[in-house]
Amino acid sequence: MTGGLGVVGLERLSLNQATVKHLSLPEAVAVCQRHGIPAIGLWRDRVAETGVAQAAAAVRRAGLRVSSLCRGGFLTDADPGARRAALADNRAALAEAAGIGAPTLVLVCGGLPPGHRDLGLARRMVRDALGELVPDAQRLGIRLGIEALHPMFCADRCVISSLGEALDLAEQFPVDAVGVVVDTYHIWWDARMLAEIARAGPRIVSYQVSDWVLPLPQDTLLGRGHLGDGAIEFGPISAAVAAAGYLGDVEVEIFNAGIWAAPADETASTVRERFAAVLGGG
Repeated sequence: MTGGLGVVGLERLSLNQATVKHLSLPEAVAVCQRHGIPAIGLWRDRVAETGVAQAAAAVRRAGLRVSSLCRGGFLTDADPGARRAALADNRAALAEAAGIGAPTLVLVCGGLPPGHRDLGLARRMVRDALGELVPDAQRLGIRLGIEALHPMFCADRCVISSLGEALDLAEQFPVDAVGVVVDTYHIWWDARMLAEIARAGPRIVSYQVSDWVLPLPQDTLLGRGHLGDGAIEFGPISAAVAAAGYLGDVEVEIFNAGIWAAPADETASTVRERFAAVLGGG
């Protein structure tokens, strides 16, 4: 941490691969290296293209850290065979995280089970699946990061819609195995956000940032923007995360069709500049 509480130095900047979605893993690593971005958040599809060992080697050669691996989860299928397959996939994801040196596997827990409207059932499925995955996470030394998603994604992507819900779930398991992801895009609206960040304390395993820009696109998943372009006040959130004790990497994770279409070097340059200006107090 540099400067005052809530001020985040560039030495903690991580470029989540989703921000440069169309780049291969070696290309994304090279962009980080060219722009002095010291860490990268990897996605499983790009790791699979490259191979786990080759991906880990590419990151090491570039002198980067891996801040997280996205993503595991989708644990809410009621079909027994599909449930077994989901658990097997998450165990594979944990092994991949260990192989590339990621401390955290980010979980998007899953929406309503196909053909069901029972939110309670879906949330119990998530809890039960976590219970099955915790021994694997502890064996591999990887923390499962429950990411609360904005309520508009509750039906199809994540039945955990607030940081408080994510904490209620995480606290049922050992702190070394299960934590929470603080993602500004998903939780900035919540009146209890700052109190829940304080409550999270050592449960915070990742801090992800992007802005909420209007108008929302037809595909609301792509409604994120560069820091400073939208509605989110980042200072109080960063201060709360710091006060809670989190001093790890801060990932810029942007889903936006226009940003994806821009040259990757232009995007990386903007990411770095905005990070310094908005989070670093520059």
